[in-house]
Amino acid sequence: MIYSTGTRSLSRGKRALKLGPLLALVALFSLLGSACGGDELEPPAATPAVATTIPTPIVATPAPEPTAPPAPTAAPALSTPQPPAAGAYALEAVGTGFKRPLYLTYAPGDASGRLFIVEQDGTIAILKDGRRQEPLFLDIDSRVGSRANEQGLLSMAFDPDYATNGIFYVYYTDTGGDTVVARYRVAAGNPNAADPDSEEVILRVGQPYSNHNGGLIKFGPDGYLYVTLGDGGSGGDPLNSGQDRSTLLGTLLRIDVRSGSPYVIPADNPFVGHEGVRPEIWAWGLRNVWRFSFDRATGDLFTADVGQNKLEEVNFQPASSPGGENYGWKLFEGSEQFSGSREGMARREMVFPIAEYGRSEGCSVTGGYVYRGQQLPDLAGNYIFGDYCSGIVWTLTPQADGTWLRTVLMQAPSEITSFGEDADGEVYVIIRPGTIYRITSK
Repeated sequence: MIYSTGTRSLSRGKRALKLGPLLALVALFSLLGSACGGDELEPPAATPAVATTIPTPIVATPAPEPTAPPAPTAAPALSTPQPPAAGAYALEAVGTGFKRPLYLTYAPGDASGRLFIVEQDGTIAILKDGRRQEPLFLDIDSRVGSRANEQGLLSMAFDPDYATNGIFYVYYTDTGGDTVVARYRVAAGNPNAADPDSEEVILRVGQPYSNHNGGLIKFGPDGYLYVTLGDGGSGGDPLNSGQDRSTLLGTLLRIDVRSGSPYVIPADNPFVGHEGVRPEIWAWGLRNVWRFSFDRATGDLFTADVGQNKLEEVNFQPASSPGGENYGWKLFEGSEQFSGSREGMARREMVFPIAEYGRSEGCSVTGGYVYRGQQLPDLAGNYIFGDYCSGIVWTLTPQADGTWLRTVLMQAPSEITSFGEDADGEVYVIIRPGTIYRITSK
């Protein structure tokens, strides 16, 4: 086992994990060579250069109003969420034979039922009618570096107007280990194939270490592209990227890739005009967000940040937020102090997690989705997420007092690399050995 859900480090290998009885089998796998969320990868023998962002032309002026993504099919009416009943849900296998699958998504405006599966080595396959389709939708294996646990082709995002323009975006680490966000187009005359020669690099960010590469791009309800970047790697954030807004590392970015080349910075980003601060930043103080999502009914944002040695966390940003939240890393790991002085912390106004858990329950959080599908009405409004190492799937249910109730939903059969969502809001669980599951009722 060589992967840590892309953003998390799973090479803790030689160091025993303090897992509870529930994680006994998972601990065995971990000791055979996987890594967890902590200080896992040894730094190179030579001191790495400070990560730099390859210069990218940007336009920090008001952008045209973006086209909103299409409304979900049969959007459900909102109701007060209730925690799930114990033992009421199961996993149904809907596809097998995938190669290190990391992400699942769908193309907006596509009525064919196709699901697109991102595979770590540099390929995207189509899942249709219960089968992995051949040939591949996209193969950029020669451009992707995937030797280290957390490198590879990590995610993709379809343009909201994909049905008419055929544009989509991918997020990968190149053969030199740097992060690349690139634009691609579907092949002329073949909706089941992309043109591998159509690449336009939108963003390239230097990576000083091979781990903590973030891993997700996603269009928000506002039509802008959100990009998550880890703190640069090693352990303990040696470059202090999490609290340094002059770098893109350790942040969540918000950029407009539809109004200019290579991208436009939205005029209402929180740090536009702030000297010494990268204006692409939407939120900061993040260690290694592997997966995040927007509630398709409310626009609220959930980010799952992989912890160091003690705590995994889920953060919440309401749709009404103007951005700019500092989620605390590396001053805090979850809600607990990690480094720095109390005096220094008081000046930074951190936002703390809505949920966290420790090493007795898992070691690498995998963010998911708020359920808004039609097949499981009792799950509506619950945020579904899990842990790579333990395979536990939980829900978070909002409470009247502003807290969130965490409940075990089920146990997945293996390491959870990602969750996915289809056009109708049904939620999928992706496991490392190559099977795609859909959450169903018993």
